[in-house]
Amino acid sequence: MTTTDNAPIVPSFGAAQAGRKLAIICSKGNLDMAYPGLVLANAALGEGVETHLFFTFWGFDMINKKTMGDLKLTLLGNTAMHLPQGLGGLPGMTAIATHQMRKAIEDLGIPEVPEFLQQIADSGGHLWACRMSADMQDLELGDLFDEVEAIISAADFIELTDGAQLLFI
Repeated sequence: MTTTDNAPIVPSFGAAQAGRKLAIICSKGNLDMAYPGLVLANAALGEGVETHLFFTFWGFDMINKKTMGDLKLTLLGNTAMHLPQGLGGLPGMTAIATHQMRKAIEDLGIPEVPEFLQQIADSGGHLWACRMSADMQDLELGDLFDEVEAIISAADFIELTDGAQLLFI
């Protein structure tokens, strides 16, 4: 089915929860760790919760224009894969694992990271980049996903999300 309507799809589970606020710190940029924050942000927005995502350290891979469309899944050090760790070091295993996860995501109709971020921004979610991480990686706002509102300090993020429920991923 082809559609020309680019409106975000946001589920609704009843009355909006006015005054609630959620702050999600995205600190990891591998494919399997990108989605938990995005799914939770989308769900919160669907419930009418003010939602802020703060990208720091390796989470910058999710918003860096050069890397955001090519996140990978590695077996190395990932005991949740339930495979012998030695397999993760074999040539091609990261590519195979990444391909399989991308296929599973596609089969479920879940958008890829750039599209998911756009959906969140279009639904009123706020995307923030960590000043320290930007400085460490020598990145500026122009290097980041266009919907990132600003590069701010951790202290600024704490102020912006005063009273919010906080999730660190």
